[in-house]
Amino acid sequence: MVKDPGIRKVLLIGSGPILIGQAAEFDFSGSQACRALREEGVSVVLVNSNPATIMTDPETADTIYIEPITPEVVERIIEREMPDGILAGFGGQTGLNITAELAERGVLEKYGIRILGTPLKAIYNTEDRDLFKQAMLRIGEPIPRSRAVGSVEEAEDLIPELGLPLIVRPAYTLGGTGGGIAYTREDLRRICELGLKRSRINQVLIEESVLGWKEIEYEVMRDGKDTCITICNMENLDPMGIHTGESIVITPSQTLTDNEHQMLRSAAINIIRSLGVEGGCNIQFALREGEYRVIEVNPRVSRSSALASKATGYPIARVAAKVAIGLHLDEIRNNVTGETPASFEPAIDYVVVKIPRWPFDKFVTADNTLTTAMKSTGEVMAIGRTVEEALLKAVRSLDIGTDFGKEEWTREETERLLRTPTDKRLFVIYHAIRTGFRDDEISRLTGIDPFFIRKIRNIVEIEDLIRSNGLNREILRRAKRIGLTDQRIAELCGMNREEVSDLRHNLGILPVYKMVDTCAAEFAARTPYYYSSYEDETEVVPSSRKKVLIIGAGPIRIGQGIEFDYCTVHAVMALREEGIEAQIVNNNPETVSTDFDTSDRLFFEPLTLEDVMNIIEVERPYGVCVQFGGQTSVNLAMPLAKELSRRADLDTKILGTSPENIDLAEDRKRFNQLLKKLGIPQPEAGYATSKEEAHEVAARIGYPVLVRPSYVLGGRAMEIVYDAEDLDRYMTEAVRVSPDHPVLIDDFLEHAIEIDVDAVSDGEDVLIGAIMEHIEEAGVHSGDSACVIPPQSLSGDLLDTVREYVRRIALAMNVKGLLNIQFAVKDGVVYVLEANPRSSRTIPFVSKAIGIPLAKIAAKVMIGKTLKELGYTDEPVPKCVSVKEVLLPFDKLPGADPLLGPEMRSTGEVMGIDRDFATAFYKAELAAGNAPPLRGTVFISIRDEDKKEILDAAKKLSDSGFRIIATSGTASYLREHGIEADTIKKVSEGSPNVLDLIKRGEVDLIINTPRSKQSRKDGYEIRRAAVDYGIPYITTIRAALATADAIMIASRQGIDVASLREYQGGRLVWQC
Repeated sequence: MVKDPGIRKVLLIGSGPILIGQAAEFDFSGSQACRALREEGVSVVLVNSNPATIMTDPETADTIYIEPITPEVVERIIEREMPDGILAGFGGQTGLNITAELAERGVLEKYGIRILGTPLKAIYNTEDRDLFKQAMLRIGEPIPRSRAVGSVEEAEDLIPELGLPLIVRPAYTLGGTGGGIAYTREDLRRICELGLKRSRINQVLIEESVLGWKEIEYEVMRDGKDTCITICNMENLDPMGIHTGESIVITPSQTLTDNEHQMLRSAAINIIRSLGVEGGCNIQFALREGEYRVIEVNPRVSRSSALASKATGYPIARVAAKVAIGLHLDEIRNNVTGETPASFEPAIDYVVVKIPRWPFDKFVTADNTLTTAMKSTGEVMAIGRTVEEALLKAVRSLDIGTDFGKEEWTREETERLLRTPTDKRLFVIYHAIRTGFRDDEISRLTGIDPFFIRKIRNIVEIEDLIRSNGLNREILRRAKRIGLTDQRIAELCGMNREEVSDLRHNLGILPVYKMVDTCAAEFAARTPYYYSSYEDETEVVPSSRKKVLIIGAGPIRIGQGIEFDYCTVHAVMALREEGIEAQIVNNNPETVSTDFDTSDRLFFEPLTLEDVMNIIEVERPYGVCVQFGGQTSVNLAMPLAKELSRRADLDTKILGTSPENIDLAEDRKRFNQLLKKLGIPQPEAGYATSKEEAHEVAARIGYPVLVRPSYVLGGRAMEIVYDAEDLDRYMTEAVRVSPDHPVLIDDFLEHAIEIDVDAVSDGEDVLIGAIMEHIEEAGVHSGDSACVIPPQSLSGDLLDTVREYVRRIALAMNVKGLLNIQFAVKDGVVYVLEANPRSSRTIPFVSKAIGIPLAKIAAKVMIGKTLKELGYTDEPVPKCVSVKEVLLPFDKLPGADPLLGPEMRSTGEVMGIDRDFATAFYKAELAAGNAPPLRGTVFISIRDEDKKEILDAAKKLSDSGFRIIATSGTASYLREHGIEADTIKKVSEGSPNVLDLIKRGEVDLIINTPRSKQSRKDGYEIRRAAVDYGIPYITTIRAALATADAIMIASRQGIDVASLREYQGGRLVWQC
């Protein structure tokens, strides 16, 4: 059978911005689906609000809409494009929810649009918790006793019947958002109240506890003639009670009996058949002593699908897209082997381990207990021949600055942490083994199968063997086969890393590379990818072509997101266009860069010096690119350069800006000295490596000061410090973050306007991609600030100064490749804050805004092309106004203060595009889920110095029909200036106060600028309540002004949609 002839044009709904519970896996699956559909001659219309995705590149789909993903906006796109079908299963929870809402509004029926792949009934039967229960009962599949409720009171009534603890699962939410485990009646009330608000249909499922059971997942595929296969099964190391996205996951399952596997496999196939899903489906089970319960079904590609794809090599999204348009599994070729059909179940002969990456280093006040709601921002995947090897690889892939044996706890703390799972769980288990806990004792406290405890004990035992016996050939070989690094072995036996590395090489103990090919080497593979192991036979045959190794960005984390994967993929495209073999090393299973056909050769490995050097030794690439993988790859620049210079047998070089000049920009002290030499203004600053020095500098500059360390990303440990006590606390943390480099202490430029510039330099010419004006004032990290292209309030002379400084700095540093510079403007003076000679998080946004692929241009410059040769020397003039807004994770992190500052907190971004700033800003806020209301009540409470500036915004809000309520000082000031405002008590003054109104749903918008260090803490309750109850909140004056303008425009004229090409006036020059 060929594809359905009635499907000529398809609308694919993307997942929108990266957020906790919905990360880059949907860029990977969506991009793969777009390519698969176009291979079959289907025209693809894509809507996604996230500019940092490959799927929103002009070459991915036939028509791209970077617009808010709301039912109203998508309906307008449907009206313009008239697609034959809609694909909901590739946009995560967003895609499912929007499709269901469009169907309920009658939009799909009105325009005659078919839902492809995931039937509407399947969406309802899996997302509506009550319908899910009924669907499972009809086919005889066991589920935990449960009941769907629509109120807190109904939930409480179930306590006598189901007992405590209870599991709360909101309907139509992502990553367990709003759910949790209720151990008490008070827990149940609190979780249900928030869960009901988060659910699209105001429904939560109250479920009996299966805490402590094993959690097993099956990834299943079905086509239109009812052929079903299982892609793989996955075992959660953690027991039920921890969201699978929060759990360490291992494939294939290690502790199932064959009977249990066949039982769950049969159940999974029974479920996908009963739901009628055509495509991929993820099914989660609880298992105990041969008895199982069905927990959840995702009738779409998911985070687990991405992991299953990368773990097996089976391209789930590609196959699911073709199945959705009518092809059958036996008609779809497996592109990895090039021979077998997609109806062949994958076979694997290795072990894969996934570990989540959590953001608790950024949110020290957040509760780091792991529960049924997700808190992680990303994940890593590692492949090995044993559980131990894969586990150790995964731990070092996390890039968290710690390892087994690096942290200590008392026995009492250890027992508590074993009982209560946190992000430290693995390290606590290792410590417990090291300090005398028995395996059965650890298993009883954690609920983790003793099999996995024994695997960690094996690591401890080989470490003890090294400590007591030193190194010989046999011990060193055993240590490497279990997964220990040269650095760790050196620490255990009193040597340095270089000595261990040289000994290993002299003894011929070298890694080999095995392939991931979907078929356990039963068939030859055309596009395999590789993992290392210390065995005897290698499956890598290096080519004789000129090749370049690109170091990826690793797991998605706050400060280093999908934007860097985007740049990595663009670099690969550019190199392949030039006939160079492009290789990638990365460990993130969610990304396009680790798709099977993105690069010429992919290595799924940790991003450490040893692991990268191992690849270089085998492949002998001409060069290595460190510019595209964010701080992770930049931090490898100097160690790589040093190691390459030590190895006379290797002639690989680091491409682009030299490691010495990268180091110049990263070392705050040296960079400031360069600016002084160039005569370019910078905030008054000093340097310190001790508390005493820091106090001297801060006293000279005067508080408040901005303190920041070297070699960090996302403003890690960057803070505004208000007094000496604050500085003492800070220096303790900063020295830990960057012990080998001085801390920079700057004068904090209050009320300054921040500017970002992305540029490409070839050492002679400088291409300025765009100048971005921040909407929040200085003091908010650039990654957390909304920004606009082109600038809206800066004079031509001032912009010319910015351009001059960019060119002078780029040439002085001999930048070859990308450069991002951040400026602050105060009292007409342009100050340079920092420069980063690498890819930045704004590169994708700028590229979409100007229609030019900056990362591709930079990659070609790095291999020797000039900007003149490429035809890019003039700064492009934007054809429209583009606004970038960020996604903040506070609703997923109970206890975190949603106050923006110099340390980055956002997980992702969206883009609003239109012909004017106010509309583009409104679209960006709408896309970010923080849409300003067009009517209602606004609460305003601001510091005294902001009162004059707030008048304009308050008047516009009042003129737009808003009722204004304010605390006494703000209300009096507004009334004195002719703006009506009702007074409400401060929280500390008792009830009724703004918290009471928020909980009653009587506040629609909050504007709250913190006054001082103390009042920043006092305002926490208001900001936290705004997050918990889903009320848009603003903490800066510039954002308040932009919001007021956006509300006026949106109220008066509404919003329209256009494709990316239309906004660019037909100009999208994506080749270079």
